[in-house]
Formats: sequence, structure tokens, C-alpha cells
Amino acid sequence: MSLEKSIRSIGPRLNLETGLIDMTHGSGGKNSYQLVKEIFSDVFGSAHLMDKNNYLKAPVGDLVMTTDSFVVSPLFFPGGDIGSLSMHGTINDLAMCGAQPLYLTISFIIEEGFPLKDLLRISKSLKKTQEDTGIKIQSGDTKVVERGKGDGVFITTTGVGILPPSRQPLSLQAIKPKDVILVNGPLGDHGIAILAHRAHLDFETQIQSDSAALHTLTEQMLTKCSGLRYLQDPTRGGLSGCLNEISYATGLSIELDSKKIPLRTDVRAACELLGIDPLVLANEGKLVAICSADCAEDLLREMKTHSLGQNAAIIGTVVESVESQTPRVTLRTPYGGQKILNWLSGDQLPRIC
Repeated sequence: MSLEKSIRSIGPRLNLETGLIDMTHGSGGKNSYQLVKEIFSDVFGSAHLMDKNNYLKAPVGDLVMTTDSFVVSPLFFPGGDIGSLSMHGTINDLAMCGAQPLYLTISFIIEEGFPLKDLLRISKSLKKTQEDTGIKIQSGDTKVVERGKGDGVFITTTGVGILPPSRQPLSLQAIKPKDVILVNGPLGDHGIAILAHRAHLDFETQIQSDSAALHTLTEQMLTKCSGLRYLQDPTRGGLSGCLNEISYATGLSIELDSKKIPLRTDVRAACELLGIDPLVLANEGKLVAICSADCAEDLLREMKTHSLGQNAAIIGTVVESVESQTPRVTLRTPYGGQKILNWLSGDQLPRIC
């Protein structure tokens, strides 16, 4: 008997329109088997997703590995959902190391009572993200928790990439005074998109999350610019958090020009209305690049040729820290003054990714 026929013989198929997750879907029995087969394996067309283990080819080079968890609320938002976000975030973590992403694994923790149609929707989003990025999910796992002990769905991922033998690892230690700081486009889109959707705020235009996989952009940057020192994605804590981490880790200070930091008009207006600093808002499709001054303009031109870097900009420089002062990030205001750009204090917007 074929695998397909043996699965059908287990019992009636799941009701994907009105059915709900129950505790038996995490028991390891018949219902668990049906859930994995009729949602994950059917959507992805992969028999290996019926198993937590998989054999993979190991290419030449240094392996790079990352792991992440995603608890975003709401699960579906303008510009994405927890499925696409989990893949984008994991791919980007690898890309920021200068690696070429190869493989992903994914684990679902699902709350009892979660609609099967929403789980199917998330799975289809993951499938589309696979097709768009070329990075496949190689294995997965599913667990179910009691009603009230989760919040719909949480996703945990692991990503594996390869650092080509000819490529030097990107490093904080490589950053030097006079290096230049670039971003690949407008900031704050994801944070405002989540906030607006969660709070049912009605702006004149619907602000979309910037969630995207950046590995093709970083590969192009690394191929064309030998002076690229470091990459980081400004997710939680936004640009402020990202640059303060770099400053404190290196002992160097950073000077930014507020007029050069790209922001969409609708995001700027929303932030002014809500009293939020856009530079502490999370981003899911943006990167911060630090490179040597002599290759900054060439790198900027190269970034602008990519669809995810068309609005790239040089926003600041790395400088020596003043003696007796701790390293800090400063922002030149439109009026010519300077202010310290501090870390995010507290949790301005929880469950952002």
C-alpha cells in the first residue's frame, strides 16, 4: 500500500474550514499524524516534513547557524504574517553574518482551540516564502498546549548557512573610526504596521510591514565591496538599539545626521501623532551596513541597484570616543544641534516579532 493510501486509511480528513486544534493533535497519535500530513506535508509537498530528522549535504566552507523564536501579535498583519516573518527573520540573521542561507527547520507551538484554517494559511505563507527566497524548510516539529496557555501560535526556527572559503567573517572588531554607516531604506515601517493593526488605528494610508529576506542584497553587497566591515538588522530596539549595541561593543562613538535617515512620510506622520520615536521602532526588512569610507559611495550605488536597496542612504560615521566619556550615539538635528540617541527604555511595543 502506498504512503498516501495508508494515510487516508487512518480516518476522515480534517475539516480545514471549521475545525480547531485540540490536545489530541499533539499526542503523537492518529490526529497528530493527520495534522502534519494534511496541513504541513500536503502544503509543502514534502514527505520529510513527516519526520523531525533529515539528512543534508554539507557544502565546503564554514557553517553558520542561528536560532530564533517568533511571538508576533497579531499573527496576520499588513505586509506579512508570523509564517513569512519567521522565515525572513531567520534568513536575515544568517545574511548579517555574511553567510549564504541553506537550510531552515521550523517548530510550531499551537494553542488548543486554534483554527485549522489559520494554521493552513500560515503554512501556505511559509510555502510561498520558500518559493520566493529559494530557501527550503528541511524538517519541523509540532506541539500543542492547553487552551489559555499559549496565544494561538508560536514559531521557533533554526537556520544553517555557509560562509564561502574565500570570504572573511564580518566582525565588530573590524570597525574603525571614519567608517561610514548606511541603511538600505526607510525605517519604522514594521513597528507602525503592527501597532496600527493591533490598535485598529485608521490612517489615511495603510502602512505595510517591510518584512523581507535580505540575503540576495547582502550577497550582492559582499561581492562588490571589499571594505564592508559589519552588517546588522535593526529589529527590536530599531536603529537606536542596533547602533548603541555596536557603539558599546566597539568602544567607538557614532554620529548620525537626522536629515539623511530615510523615513516614509506616513510613518513619520504616524510617529508624530502617537509620540513615538521612529528610530526605536522595529524593522524586519532593513539592514545597517558599516564600511570603509573609500568604498561607501560605491557600496551605496550597488545597494540602489537592488529592489530592497533602492532607497538606501548614508546616514552617519564612526568616530573616536571622547576621553572620559562612554561611547555614545549622537544625532545631528535639522536645526544644527546634537542630541544623544539613547537605547529604548522599557518595552514600547511588545510582541513585535
